[in-house]
Amino acid sequence: MMLSYDLTIIGGGMVGLTLAASLAKSNFNIAIIENSEAVELTGQIATRVSAISAASRTIFEKTDVWQHIDGKRITPYDTMFVWEKDSFGKIAFDAQQVDASQLGYIIENDQIQHALLTVVKKQTNVTFYSPDKLSNIALGDGEAWLTLESGKNITTKLVVGADGANSWVRNKVDIPLTHWDYNHHALVATIKTDLPHENCARQVFTPDGPLAFLPLFEKNLCSIVWSVPPEKAKLLQALCESEFNKQLTRTFDNRLGFCELQSERNSFPLTMRYARDFAKHRVALIGDAAHTIHPLAGQGVNLGLLDAVSLAQCLLENSEADKDIG
Repeated sequence: MMLSYDLTIIGGGMVGLTLAASLAKSNFNIAIIENSEAVELTGQIATRVSAISAASRTIFEKTDVWQHIDGKRITPYDTMFVWEKDSFGKIAFDAQQVDASQLGYIIENDQIQHALLTVVKKQTNVTFYSPDKLSNIALGDGEAWLTLESGKNITTKLVVGADGANSWVRNKVDIPLTHWDYNHHALVATIKTDLPHENCARQVFTPDGPLAFLPLFEKNLCSIVWSVPPEKAKLLQALCESEFNKQLTRTFDNRLGFCELQSERNSFPLTMRYARDFAKHRVALIGDAAHTIHPLAGQGVNLGLLDAVSLAQCLLENSEADKDIG
């Protein structure tokens, strides 16, 4: 049996779901293919967080997603302080300087993902295939043919690769990729500090790389992103907790007092990627499938969300003009 859709989104992460949510009021028949199980909130603090910009909050408000994020887990920050270790170099930002109430919001990725799923699963124009994934794709003049590992077959006018940095879609349709290794890994963890963070995002530049402390929903909890060479990342992960706490406190110049690890330490490599084409016949790429950047400015997910709403706008305009969306 052949199933037909206007739009098939490969990847049910934050960016793919935002695209679907942005098309909730459209006449598009949408399929979402995601290879992992749905996110279940456990109440535990997640180590992966995002710095959500004002523009991204607007996107979530317009798609009714913001109201489904647990307000107690949203941490607004109104100041930023950045300095260079062993130097007089420093800079501070304040929301009032740009006539804003906040500079942004630190939110756990799981909270955002769960809120998006809550909204998109209510849409009558969306069908989920999860857990499932693509095993083959063929692009024709008038449509694309997809084969899933479950054996299902789909035809669609447009395939959207929202399947992450190592995009299967991008690789399968031979879109060239410009990339280089930053030669850094990002170590992420949740930290308890002696002093309250006061809703300030802080970052120190060290000879090894930047270390960011992002405020969380409790006044003495922060999420850290520590960018270091791969060898040092392994050493930091292998340290006993007490020694790790000491090194972290020293590296952060004791700005928030003694630092104490509250979670596991996860590390992942940092690579710059940029697809040479974000769109070709029957295929579009959004989010990390199209581009990945260093996390030091916290803009990766915000760029991906803007990809999603920009593509949604383009599809709606083409549909209203009776054009083939693929």
